[in-house]
Amino acid sequence: MSTGKAQIIKHQGIVESVDGHQVCVRILQASACSACAAARLCRSSEAKEKVVTAYCAGSAVPVVGEQVTIEGKLSQGLWATVWAYVLPLVLMVTVLMIVVSMTESEGLGALAAVCSLVPYYTGLYMIRDRFQKRLMFVVQ
Repeated sequence: MSTGKAQIIKHQGIVESVDGHQVCVRILQASACSACAAARLCRSSEAKEKVVTAYCAGSAVPVVGEQVTIEGKLSQGLWATVWAYVLPLVLMVTVLMIVVSMTESEGLGALAAVCSLVPYYTGLYMIRDRFQKRLMFVVQ
């Protein structure tokens, strides 16, 4: 990937609430084909609203109802994907293989693999403040 603008994620949104320099912004999260001219005719286009937390970089804090642009780094999204999907998958497959090799029971292995996600996601929840500092959007 090239450096610069290709590594920045931008969304237009409307400010829902303001708390100091922390702003909740409602954005329209659209699939790739929702911008297509034939999107109204094709039933495969999807778009949904989402509220994200962003931080004001400058001294000017937007007001509720104001349209703003929020930015984040592409690497933040990739990093979040690894923690939310890739590592749990690796954990589940590892636990499944270990339990099945020890007990020769696929059912018990599957149950143990699914149950291994409980402490994993509990741990992520407990350190969510660290993730929030690293995964942040900035109001531009």
